[in-house]
Amino acid sequence: MRSVRLIYFSPTGTTRKVLEAIAKGLAADDLERLDLTFRRAIGSESSERSDITIIGTPVYSGRVPLQAIEALQLLKGQNAPAVVIAVYGNRAFEDALLELTELARQSGFRPVAAAAFIGEHSFSSPAAPIAEGRPDEEDIEKAVMFGKMIREKIDKGIAENIFVQVPGNFPYKKRNPSPPPPVTDEMSCIKCANCVTICPAQAVAIQDETVLTNKDRCLACCACVKNCPSGARRVDPQLAQRAQTLSSACRERKEPQFYIS
Repeated sequence: MRSVRLIYFSPTGTTRKVLEAIAKGLAADDLERLDLTFRRAIGSESSERSDITIIGTPVYSGRVPLQAIEALQLLKGQNAPAVVIAVYGNRAFEDALLELTELARQSGFRPVAAAAFIGEHSFSSPAAPIAEGRPDEEDIEKAVMFGKMIREKIDKGIAENIFVQVPGNFPYKKRNPSPPPPVTDEMSCIKCANCVTICPAQAVAIQDETVLTNKDRCLACCACVKNCPSGARRVDPQLAQRAQTLSSACRERKEPQFYIS
């Protein structure tokens, strides 16, 4: 295998970590990355066709994030074989893997394999852990193994008319209303502007020494919370209460699920 291309939307780096592990199992000579997290106009930026493209996004309430959809719709797959990866917070991936597979197909890719992996939930915290620390070492080992499985399939040859079948329902489940955005404890805030820089939706700004969040733009990915050096950025109290419920309901460890055509 000569080349592998990773395409991902990964506000907290969790999805990227899974894709990197799968790429390790593929053991290609060249590895190209296209990070959609902070990019908008990508259009015809695609390079020459890779031997395999791995496309991954997190799952938000059982769906693919809208911002990821907008970016993926601008890609041109040129009928390249693709592996589709959904990363969810140990609750359920519902229709997200089917939605992402269809998005890849509509963008000109040929999905031949897919998987659902578990990553630390956006709302997870020390007080309400939800899949804390995942993907962990065991998950990474399984991602590498999945990569090896895909390589074996490619080495044997992939029929041009074969598409992977994944679970999910169509029409997709209705999107939940946007949750309240994270809040800032101004007394603890050191005005480092890390939250402004790391926000993939450009929803955070500092104005007159006050941190402001545009609730209409916020994805509730909580990248700003997980990367706040002073702990001033916090999940909204309403979401913190929901996180407690999820922490109790989603304690049982779920394992990655693989689908290969």
